[in-house]
Amino acid sequence: MIKKILSTLIGCLFVATITMACSDNTNDDPKKPEIPDTKDPQSVAKQNLERSIQLADNTFTKYFVADGTAMARFYNPYTSSVSGEKASVWMYTSSIEAVNAILAGLQAQKSQGDATLYDKHFSRYSDLLSKLYTNLDYYMGTYTLTSFTQEKSWSIYGVNRANEKGQANVSGIENVYDDQMWLIREMIEAYKLTGKAEYLKKAEYLTSYVLDGWDTTRDENGNENGGIPWGPGYVTKHACSNGPIVSPLVWLHELYAEKSDEIEYRYIDATDKKTRKSEMIKKSNYYLNYAKKIYQWQKEILMMSEGVFFDMRGGCEPSCDVAYEYVNQVKYRKNTRLTRSEGAAYSYNTGTMISGATDLYRVTKDATYLADAKRMGDDSFKYFAGKGKELIGYYTYDVSGFNNWFNGVLMRSYVELYPSYINMKSYINSFQQNLDYGYENFQYEGLLPVNLLSGWENNKNDNNIEGMFMFTFAAEYAILSKYELENNK
Repeated sequence: MIKKILSTLIGCLFVATITMACSDNTNDDPKKPEIPDTKDPQSVAKQNLERSIQLADNTFTKYFVADGTAMARFYNPYTSSVSGEKASVWMYTSSIEAVNAILAGLQAQKSQGDATLYDKHFSRYSDLLSKLYTNLDYYMGTYTLTSFTQEKSWSIYGVNRANEKGQANVSGIENVYDDQMWLIREMIEAYKLTGKAEYLKKAEYLTSYVLDGWDTTRDENGNENGGIPWGPGYVTKHACSNGPIVSPLVWLHELYAEKSDEIEYRYIDATDKKTRKSEMIKKSNYYLNYAKKIYQWQKEILMMSEGVFFDMRGGCEPSCDVAYEYVNQVKYRKNTRLTRSEGAAYSYNTGTMISGATDLYRVTKDATYLADAKRMGDDSFKYFAGKGKELIGYYTYDVSGFNNWFNGVLMRSYVELYPSYINMKSYINSFQQNLDYGYENFQYEGLLPVNLLSGWENNKNDNNIEGMFMFTFAAEYAILSKYELENNK
């Protein structure tokens, strides 16, 4: 049914009464959303996971073409048309995100004593994860990069898919650091879920690549200028090319915390501000130190007064062209002066920082990180969620552009922060409520519309849906399933 016209609106608001249990888990914002919380967590968890699997299965069926190796960007369930345009590597990564979230949800179900869904789906989803990882190679290419500290050949992932594995164009602006970061996140998660060392190995390789992009040049006081540009072909430094790597760096720190493995740390001498140096240090320290300084850079440079983040640091001087310098006759990338923080605030750029602060607090016990996470959690909900704008009793999030996926990153951060801050419960419930409304009112041909509260467009030809949005909804349902089992017993 196209674009339902609601003849009646929900006329009453439900007040959720939440009992606080510990000092960290306090509710100090009386303006939290009033969303009901009455269903049995076990049944909600199972229903969420079943819906996640159904959405994911339908999306793989409709969007994956070329013998299942390529992902189409769009599909229209009303015309059964698949776009000729293929998904970018970022969009393709959303399929891995959904599979990982489902695998985690299945493991959670099994650990709680119900192995029904695990026995039915875990093996096939594990196999699917392996295939998705293998076919990532259609986005892979090799090139030589001159960075702030070295010149090196890298085999990484380009924005666009090639027709042959390993032949993607990855030079200049054809690869960006944030695409690698989302893959790092999912590869570490895949390693944790399956124990396959190849996922961790690739995650660490890509981590070395993105950290090679950190601006190690020194300012007049001998401090690093810091920040990671959007990509090697850009000089502007974006929230999306910094925040997403913080949590994965913390996870890598944890994986090596009890080990003596070392890694090469490359930097510029703080005294003469030009000599490139390197030394071997423990991986656990290397990863945690970078997590801290990347987090701090984004907090200091890109945070807005509203508690969310500008899109980027821009205002390039003298220009936005990548510049180089020679030190002892060796070519290196040169710092470009950036004069202003600018651009719209997107929900995922706050979500990654909430997650980063939560993870940093967990491993360091530094209360500053927890205070940051709480404040960003509350501020982001006030900024990005609008009460009753489309449907009374529901919270509206911007779903234009790529915001559906952005909002999923924000929801994930709320789930991760919840064990330390009960305010997140109602914020998380707003996503659950929207998903359920869309699923129960607008599901068509196994898919959901872009706007879960208003439904499909009247013109059938206007319902070309991004595949990554379908995987986002599947991932959200799976994450919420695990959340219900682990936090609402």
